[in-house]
Amino acid sequence: MNLADMLTYADIGQLTAIAGRYHCECKRNSKHDLIQNILITLGSKEFMRDHIRECSPGDLRFMNILLFDERSYFSLEDLLAAARQATFDVPDGSKGSYRDIVSRFKSGGWIFSGPSQQTRYLFQVPLDLKERFRDHMGENLRERITYSSEPEMYRDEGDMSVRDLLLFLRYVRDNEPELNLEGALYKRFQQGLMNALHIPEPPLTKGGWTFGYGRAFEHYPPRFALLYDYARHRRWISEDGFRLRLTPAGNSVLDEGKCESLLQLYSFWLRLYKGAIPNLPSLIYWISISAREWVTVSSLEEAVGWLIKPFYYDDAGSILEKRILRMMLHLGMLRLGETSEGLVCMVTPWGVEAARQKQMQ
Repeated sequence: MNLADMLTYADIGQLTAIAGRYHCECKRNSKHDLIQNILITLGSKEFMRDHIRECSPGDLRFMNILLFDERSYFSLEDLLAAARQATFDVPDGSKGSYRDIVSRFKSGGWIFSGPSQQTRYLFQVPLDLKERFRDHMGENLRERITYSSEPEMYRDEGDMSVRDLLLFLRYVRDNEPELNLEGALYKRFQQGLMNALHIPEPPLTKGGWTFGYGRAFEHYPPRFALLYDYARHRRWISEDGFRLRLTPAGNSVLDEGKCESLLQLYSFWLRLYKGAIPNLPSLIYWISISAREWVTVSSLEEAVGWLIKPFYYDDAGSILEKRILRMMLHLGMLRLGETSEGLVCMVTPWGVEAARQKQMQ
């Protein structure tokens, strides 16, 4: 439902609170007058722009979470969990502060109770406010972006990831490589495998970051770790004793010679990284509308870095560059290059389409 519908179902107490919040000049005992004035105030062009600029980062992160959540209704616990996720600097256990965020958004006309007996203890966000928030938030982020000239050379990996997935399966079938006691490929097999791929990566060094981004991330560099976890997820490979072998399903994939779609691999990546980066789909969407031309990565970090919660020793900048932009490059969603201004990037047409599809789901 849109804002006008939700205001009709709201009780006069909430309407009065919303009118008071925005200093609406109206009769407080007239529901009709309250609704009309609230609609005029919240529907003005200036309201959303000014609201976004005046909101704290925590409040904007909270709204961002609700914007990209595909559910129509939220329980109070859902909203409290979103508030907790959005608040980076409040210690665990400060439930009162999370309730304050929810109450503030309810009195601000962003959250309403369900209209029916079955949904009266659930909450909704008006669809038209979500759409307007997305549009104005995008404008706000783009204002922070520094555009760049096209670099003389840049990387664009296209669909190489799905092609390398087949090469990985072929290498496993031909070699049945050995696994060590930790369940990882021995270094000589890793090197042989990298030599067989279109996009090789250097092996991991000791002391590196080894958890949070999939099971294989502990043993392999990020791009190959994604391919390995995907092949295991599809049950194309089997860690049989101390050897890695193809399953019958993996053999069928090779016999047919069909590449997976990039969208399938992209969707799997989102699920794989959601523990470390819960709001990854929204970050990709904001990147997709901010970097449709060549932009500096440093300005992109300034624009969206505040939406990224650090994950253990990974800070926002590291997560943006290494865990998001580099993986978008590997999935054909992004081009990366370098100019005198430093690292620059631009989203590919496929990257724009992938981000749009996920945002609409």
